[in-house]
Amino acid sequence: MKKKFAKFALVAFCLFLFVGCGISYYPVMNHNVSQTQVLLSQNNFRILGTVSGETTAQYVLGIGGLSSKAARENAVAEMFKNANLTGSQTIVNINVKSHIMCFYVFYMQVRYTATGMIIEYTD
Repeated sequence: MKKKFAKFALVAFCLFLFVGCGISYYPVMNHNVSQTQVLLSQNNFRILGTVSGETTAQYVLGIGGLSSKAARENAVAEMFKNANLTGSQTIVNINVKSHIMCFYVFYMQVRYTATGMIIEYTD
């Protein structure tokens, strides 16, 4: 009986070591990074689709990686790069979501994902 309990305790301890957690954070804020003034009060535009960009910051014992502001800005820059805007197109409704994955206090990875809608003015 003691051997079975010892095996169970060893397996439980090993599984406990590999358990991590994840937290998603989706703040609503105005990311006015484009220098275009967007007026959507009239029906003079059409929606072309959505675009996203992603960046990751990794920390070991709380050291390393980018600051959260720099990582968010890199995600937005990646989103603009992926959009391939031409002519009278712009991106509206830009939001940045962060997902934090951690393994106790030793390792933490923060993934920032910026999303927005591509619109094109017709007039």
